[in-house]
Amino acid sequence: MYMLGNTKMGSASSFSKFCLTLLLLVVVLWSTNAQLSTNFYSKSCPKLLSTVKSTVTSAINKEARMGASLLRLFFHDCFVNGCDGSVLLDDTSSFTGEKNAIPNRNSARGFDVVDNIKSAVENVCPGVVSCADILAITARDSVEILGGPKWAVKLGRRDARSASQSAANNGIPAPTSNLNPLTSRFNALGLSTRDLVALSGAHTIGQARCTSFRARIYNESNIDASFAQTRQRNCPRTTGSGDNNLAPLDIQTPTSFDNNYFKNLVSRRGLLHSDQQLFNGGSTDSIVRGYGNSPSSFNSDFVSAMIKMGDISPLTGSRGEIRKNCRRVN
Repeated sequence: MYMLGNTKMGSASSFSKFCLTLLLLVVVLWSTNAQLSTNFYSKSCPKLLSTVKSTVTSAINKEARMGASLLRLFFHDCFVNGCDGSVLLDDTSSFTGEKNAIPNRNSARGFDVVDNIKSAVENVCPGVVSCADILAITARDSVEILGGPKWAVKLGRRDARSASQSAANNGIPAPTSNLNPLTSRFNALGLSTRDLVALSGAHTIGQARCTSFRARIYNESNIDASFAQTRQRNCPRTTGSGDNNLAPLDIQTPTSFDNNYFKNLVSRRGLLHSDQQLFNGGSTDSIVRGYGNSPSSFNSDFVSAMIKMGDISPLTGSRGEIRKNCRRVN
């Protein structure tokens, strides 16, 4: 009887240890794989969304192009090791960051605006909101302010403690990309071909530098001749001459978020090679036509794709940190 009783006690003890271990495992898994949610800061920072919106509105009122610049920062953040705020980090002695990577050098901008937003957010709830989440909210607000759709942003990301210039060089599609590598890169991040086309519609706002479209306007045949001539006036053929001269990605309404980008592609007036690849006799032509004919279809798919992109490899739970200053780790 004694032996039997001891066995029962041992079994109970083992079961308790097993339950405790299981509970700890669940807690650890939850903390590292916590889900993003639209109400993540509803109690910890109830004034977050209004604080960000007012600062973004002010910045865009000063310069309409800033909306496109802020939206682009979110793209370039998410495409490099996930949406973790790494694009905002300055270089340090321990790592070379993403700001001077080829896709960002002399073109990524809006960092001062992000600093202003972060300061405003820190004033209402210090040490609570990540820079990665500020980028996500700012991207949404920029689209809405410029006339595009609105959506509920999923939040709960934390900030990376490092950044990688090489990852940025390899991870962000170049404006010279053909359709296959574009599709492959988006697919590798869990984004469909339809997501690729919808997200490319972000080029309905913003500007590009001459160096990004020079080869297209002088060397390519799938381009409207008068459009090419118009762009050539401010983008000399010679490399090194006027490299930083700007042209609108959407020749019709460069500061309005609409579906004219897709109409331009059908008319062979895409500014970048990678833009026109979406309408060049390939598998995405029908999607481009659809978005050109239906603004609501584009808006709906753009929102879905933005939410999917915002889900790329976030740091959640106990991973990463909440930066006090978006330019440097704590």
